[in-house]
Amino acid sequence: MTTTFCDHWRDVPEGIWRWPNFSPAEIACRGTGKLLVNTPALDKLQSLRDRLGKPLIVRSAYRSPEHNRAVGGATRSKHMLGAAFDIAM
Repeated sequence: MTTTFCDHWRDVPEGIWRWPNFSPAEIACRGTGKLLVNTPALDKLQSLRDRLGKPLIVRSAYRSPEHNRAVGGATRSKHMLGAAFDIAM
């Protein structure tokens, strides 16, 4: 699994973001702004978006451990690995 951690979504290294229908701010932790770029998971999310041909609204993506606890997330939530997305259409 290829991952890159950023202390804030604004700190994403140049050239690493390759998902045209999603922004780092959408995928970052809502509570802290931290971002874990999980390349395989984001590739799958982009693939789903491409197949549907319609926008996806990201309600929750990466969660820092502290934010996950604050929102009552599962102890082993895949959100903390950047591998889960709560989405709507």
